[in-house]
Order: sequence, then C-alpha cells, then structure tokens
Amino acid sequence: MGTWPSNAKRRFCILLTLAFTGFGILPLAGCTSMAIGAGATAGVAAFQERGFEGAVSDTAITAEIWQKFLAQDESLFLNIEIEVVEGEVLLAGEVKSATDELEAVKLTWQVGGVRSVLNEISVGEGASFMDNANDLLITTRIKTALMFDTDVFAINYSIETVKGTVHLMGIAQDDLERNRVIAHARDTSYVRRVVSHIRLKNDANRQGT
Repeated sequence: MGTWPSNAKRRFCILLTLAFTGFGILPLAGCTSMAIGAGATAGVAAFQERGFEGAVSDTAITAEIWQKFLAQDESLFLNIEIEVVEGEVLLAGEVKSATDELEAVKLTWQVGGVRSVLNEISVGEGASFMDNANDLLITTRIKTALMFDTDVFAINYSIETVKGTVHLMGIAQDDLERNRVIAHARDTSYVRRVVSHIRLKNDANRQGT
C-alpha cells in the first residue's frame, strides 16, 4: 500500500482496534495505545452534549465509512477526512476526479445511522506534505485556543483543516459560543476560509430533540 501519512495510519489502527475488541481479542501491539486511548475517550464522551451513546454511534459510523473507503479505493481512505456528529457526516478533502467524489458520498450513505452528508470534497491534485503540515498546525492551534477559552465547551467541537480551509462541527450552547468558536478559527494564522456546520444545542433538527 506504500507509505501512509500518520493520520491514515491512525485511522487504520482505529479500525483494527474496533474489530479486535469487538471479538474480545487484544489489539495489535502497535495499536495498544490506541485501545487505551479509546477507553479514556469513553469517559470523555459521557460529558459531551451528544452523550455517551451518541459518541459511540458516531465513532462506529466513522469507522464503517473508513472501512468502505479502504475497501473501495485506497485514495479515498487517504484523501478524505471524516467527522460525524449525531449522524451528520462531514466529508472534507481533495480527490482526483468527480467520480471519486460521487463514490465517496454514495458509500457514506450506505452506512447505517447516517442522517445527512455534508459534502465538502473538492476535485484537484491533492494536498502536498507542506499542506498537510500546515493544516495540522492550524487545527492544533484552534483546538488549543478553544481548550483555553473558558466560555467554550471545547469537548463538543470537531475540526478538520484541508488546504487552509477550516471545517467546524459540533454543538454550541448558544449563538455567543458558536460565534466565539468561529472567531477563534478565523483569527488563526494561515487560515484561508472557515466553514461552520455548528448546530445550536436547542436546534430542533438535532437527533433526539
């Protein structure tokens, strides 16, 4: 399969961990830390606005989409980022053709529990090593800013950055919090554009509300 970027290796490790723990088998040695991290994440999930069951369901949806991408075409697995919040799926990345884009959306809709798909996939040459490094830096800076903002429940937000475009997902307590999150993203160096898919806590379209 060639050399995968670290984020792709992490995805594959998650898939293996979920598969093995589902059958009561210990994960591969290289994925042990991921399994431990998954246990810690379970505790964190209980405090999220979507709740523990919602977080587990979203994680399962994410893993199944990744699995479908990997089985269909390795490039889909490598080039498309996935975030899921209460069954709403964000697909962000850059693929080589419109056919690949349509295939990614089609495969996503085949997964049980998917309520909607936010297609932020573009067609192009893909991200370079420098693009990936810059995107990781942007995402890290935004996550850090949210974590230290006492007026923001950072645990409720997911961030994906693709070639300087920041995609925000999550559940805000109110308009003020949502605006603060967007402002943090916009104020971060090297950000070209901010796309917000943040829902409000009292949004009637949320699952279970």
